[in-house]
Amino acid sequence: MPNQTYGAFMSTSMLSQVFTNTLASTVSRLPLPSIWTAGSTQQRTLILGVVLAILSNVLFGVLYAYSSFLAPLSGTQVFIWRMLAMWTVLIGYLFISGNFGLHIDKLKALRTIKQWAWLLLPTPIFLSQLWLFVWAPVNGQGVQTAMGYFLFPLMMVVFGCVLFGEKLSRLQWLAVTLALLGVGSEIVRTQSVSWATLWVCGTYPIYYILRRMQGIGAVTGLLVDLTIFAPFAVAYLLFFAPSSLILVTGSGFFIAMLAGFGLLSVLAMKTNIDASQMLPVNLYGMLSYLEPALLFVLAITILGNPFESAMIYSYGLIWLGIGCLMVHGIRQFRRARKDIQMTKMANAV
Repeated sequence: MPNQTYGAFMSTSMLSQVFTNTLASTVSRLPLPSIWTAGSTQQRTLILGVVLAILSNVLFGVLYAYSSFLAPLSGTQVFIWRMLAMWTVLIGYLFISGNFGLHIDKLKALRTIKQWAWLLLPTPIFLSQLWLFVWAPVNGQGVQTAMGYFLFPLMMVVFGCVLFGEKLSRLQWLAVTLALLGVGSEIVRTQSVSWATLWVCGTYPIYYILRRMQGIGAVTGLLVDLTIFAPFAVAYLLFFAPSSLILVTGSGFFIAMLAGFGLLSVLAMKTNIDASQMLPVNLYGMLSYLEPALLFVLAITILGNPFESAMIYSYGLIWLGIGCLMVHGIRQFRRARKDIQMTKMANAV
C-alpha cells in the first residue's frame, strides 16, 4: 500500500509539473497547421488551452461513469473513498512539488475565527456537489444531474445580475427566459422538478461566488475542503461502513481503482484550472458546455438512466438557452479580438 501511494504521489507530481511542457513539445512534432508551427506564442497558448479544456471535460466524463465500475460499493461509499484518494494524491503532489508551504502560508494569513468561518462556509456545498456527482449516476439521477450542470452557467448569469449588478444583453435575457420556460415546462409535465437539478444549478453558483469573494485559489480551496472532510470520511468507514473498509483493503483491484479515481480527479481539476488561466473567459466558458453534454450522453447510454421522449420539449428549451449564451460568448470573443487588433494598430502608428 505505501509503495502504491508513493507511486500515485510521483505520478501526479510528474503529470502536474511537466504536463503542459510535454504536451506542447509533443504537439510541436506533429504535422500541424501553420497556426501552431508558425504562430505566435499567444496563439500556441490558446491552442494548448483548448486542448487542456477538452481533456479536462473528457476526464470529468470518465469520472462520472467511474462509480458504476466499483460495485458493490454504494454511491456514498464511493464518494467517501474518492475524497480520501483525492486528499492523499493532492497532499502528496503539493509536498513533492514544493508548493505545500505556499498554500499553508495563505491560510496562516487568516487570524480570526470570523475569517476561518467565512472560509469554511462554502465547504458543505462543495462536498455535497461531489457526493451528488458520484451518487447520481448509479441511482437513476444521472440525466437530472447533467441538466443541473447545463443550467449552471445560466444561473451564474442570473446571480451576476442580481448580486453584482451586471447588465445582461438581449441574448442573455433570451437565454434566461428560455431556461425558465424549460424548467416550467418540466414542472407542468411531472408536477415536480428534480431535486438533483435544483441542487446543482442552485447551490454551485453560491460556492463559486463565495470563493471569488474570499479571493481563495482553486487548489487552496480544494486543500481546505478535503482536509476538513478527511477525518469524517475515516470515521464513516470505521463506524458506518466497516464492510466497505474490509472489501477495499483486502482487494488489489479496488485499491488500484480508487487510487486511479483520486489521480484522475486531481488531474481533471488541474487541467481545468490550467485551461482557465490560458483561455479568454468567454472561450473557456463555451468549452465548459462539453462536460454536461458528455455527462448527459453517458447517463443515457453507459449508465442506462431513463430519458422519456416527453422530456425533449423542456430540455430542448434549456438547450436553446445555452445556444444563445454560446452565440453571446462568440460575439464577445470576436469583439475582444477586434479591440486588441485595433489597439495594436494604434500603437504601431
